[in-house]
Amino acid sequence: MRLEHERAAESITTTWRAESARLVGALTRMTRDVSLAEDLAQDALVAALEQWPDVGVPDNPAAWLMTTAKRRAVDHFRRADTLRRKTELLGHDLQEEDPMPDLSSQVDFIEDDVLRLVFLSCHPALTAESRAALTLRLVGGLTTAEIARGFLATESTMGQRISRAKKALSEAKAEFELPVGAEREQRLDDVMAVIYLIFNEGYTATAGDDWMRPELATEAIRLARMLAELMPEEPETHGLQALLELQASRTHARTDAEGNPVLLEDQDRTRWDQLLIRRGLAALEAAELLAVRGKAVGKYYLQAAIAARHARASTPAETDWRAIATLYDVLATAAPGPIVEINRAVAHGRAFDPGAGLAVLEELPAGALAGSHLLPSVRGDLLARAGKHAEAAASFREAAGLTRNEREQAILLGRAEEAEKTERAVSKDG
Repeated sequence: MRLEHERAAESITTTWRAESARLVGALTRMTRDVSLAEDLAQDALVAALEQWPDVGVPDNPAAWLMTTAKRRAVDHFRRADTLRRKTELLGHDLQEEDPMPDLSSQVDFIEDDVLRLVFLSCHPALTAESRAALTLRLVGGLTTAEIARGFLATESTMGQRISRAKKALSEAKAEFELPVGAEREQRLDDVMAVIYLIFNEGYTATAGDDWMRPELATEAIRLARMLAELMPEEPETHGLQALLELQASRTHARTDAEGNPVLLEDQDRTRWDQLLIRRGLAALEAAELLAVRGKAVGKYYLQAAIAARHARASTPAETDWRAIATLYDVLATAAPGPIVEINRAVAHGRAFDPGAGLAVLEELPAGALAGSHLLPSVRGDLLARAGKHAEAAASFREAAGLTRNEREQAILLGRAEEAEKTERAVSKDG
């Protein structure tokens, strides 16, 4: 009996993670109220948790959840006299479907609901942080506790943030329709930016004692794949998927047995995930085919092209740094910003010499990335490569004092000590 309950619980979790976006999307289309839709979906989940362990997992779990949620919607509207018309429409819809309907014939419509839900989660009325949280909640199917852990917030704080986001959507009278024209392009950029933000937080955690938060990175990849499937004619959706797949392929090699960070050049490339690399390269090829047809590519495609140069190099020495530097030059024009310049400095430092990388850093405006560890850490690396070990040590220590990630702080302090040791040895020999 215990084993059956465990299997039922596992099936519920798997089904919910896979189907929650479709469920909430369809219910939002029906009710035009995202908060109500999520409540109805959660009611269906609770019903599954109560019933499946005893009666068994239904043949079509997704359809069971959908039918249960729609019945709860009917009950809700029956209790609201002013919404009788919606009750009749939903009731008629239920009468015409089987108790366990086959959703396969509704796939296109359902996927369209998911796409609407993705865009709704990234409404301009919301802040970037709220968009990320709401996307993980509504589209990713993560619990409030899971989202809070990922962003190092308390569950109550994250719950309030999500509640405020849904309230903001209501106050903005956000429509559950796909935006068109310039608004759609802007919202697509916002959608991709949120997915990328989620991935980056999972790939290198902002704070805490964990170098990575794999569950967030995995969820971002799932969202990117979904977006590419839903919008196959947009090259940047494929570019984003390619970028995340290729970056994530290094995950297992990014830490040693004790969980300490391992820099790119020191990674055991036999531990890179070849399946993710193949998926990433396939997505990149899809973007390239669209580009050949005249579709514009952008920053995600360019970053994916850079990641592909690393993925195709079986050893660090085989990395085509000159090609990477050229791609960063293009990226700096397409999507200018201090983060791009930091990475461009690394590429130029490898492609030519450390002085070329330091020259790129010198061009950064005063105050760029103030309070961030990125600038001093890259400067420290370039200085060390240039043989300026004392200056490198100072830069690494500055970076260590700015990062809030304990693992990253440890590696930066280690590099500072290494630079200081080298400087002492050079001074002694001199």
